[in-house]
Amino acid sequence: MNLAVAQFQPKDGDKSYNLSVIRNLTKKAKSKGADVISFHEMSITAYTFTKDLTLQEIADLAEEVPNGHSTQALIAIATEFDMPVLAGLVEKENGKIYNTYICVTRDGMIAKHRKLHTFISPYMTPGDDYCVFDLLGWRCGILICYDNNVVENVRATAILGAELIFAPHVTCCTPSAMPHRGYVDHKYWENRENDPVSLRLEFDGPKGRRWLMRWLPARAYDNGVYYAYTNPIGYDGDQLKNGNSMILDPYGEVLSEIKSFEDDITISKLTKDKIQLSGGWRYKNARRPELYKDIIGRDHQSDTTPIWMKKETSDE
Repeated sequence: MNLAVAQFQPKDGDKSYNLSVIRNLTKKAKSKGADVISFHEMSITAYTFTKDLTLQEIADLAEEVPNGHSTQALIAIATEFDMPVLAGLVEKENGKIYNTYICVTRDGMIAKHRKLHTFISPYMTPGDDYCVFDLLGWRCGILICYDNNVVENVRATAILGAELIFAPHVTCCTPSAMPHRGYVDHKYWENRENDPVSLRLEFDGPKGRRWLMRWLPARAYDNGVYYAYTNPIGYDGDQLKNGNSMILDPYGEVLSEIKSFEDDITISKLTKDKIQLSGGWRYKNARRPELYKDIIGRDHQSDTTPIWMKKETSDE
């Protein structure tokens, strides 16, 4: 599989614009030989700005899936370029609202995942299912942003057969309890053409890429899976994001990565021979679940609120 991952700067709530960028980048990926392309979390609607929306406002933003306009527009893009496309949006069904990520082909929607660990809006309902599906001869899974931080989610998706995990995000460059994390000052983005080095140091340092490298390669390595990581570049809502969309192999190595500050793609060739040669494949086969199934399954109260949102709440 020739896999493309994308990054772009979305416009808040502007589905027409965001879908036009998705189309343009899909066209670019097709021209460069990609077989499938993946975009970031809620790429059709934008993400961060929804933290300030009322229930009515976020309900107005949401659509039915797959019958809504955005899903049908995405199917039209997949049909035009004869290539599967994965992207995210806000879904509504039976009075509930979800952060949803879908895979479509010219034949329609073939997979849908609802984010398991929501926090950006109090009106979003968490999903309650893992998603594993067939795509171009590969078993694929989807985990949205925070879902990937919980190691059990990745292991469960891998045990269900996933060889490739699509990991759409809107992340990095936010405050944290970890040292040297935080927002990136707007001055670096504003001056990116005259001084790209300073912005790249911010994006690739502990606020961005260096944080990703603490855990993202481990998810791929420990589970013996390919990872398709996507993230916006530039502003999503009021937060500057670093992009760094990348593809990792089952050894935890970065195959390719976007280093541009522009809307862009990168493509890597995935081969199945690496999977069964990887350490993660062997570790899954070596498991002894009788030792820990009752421990892992204990009752637990989940808290997904990030530090930066807790700080905003306390400031109010």
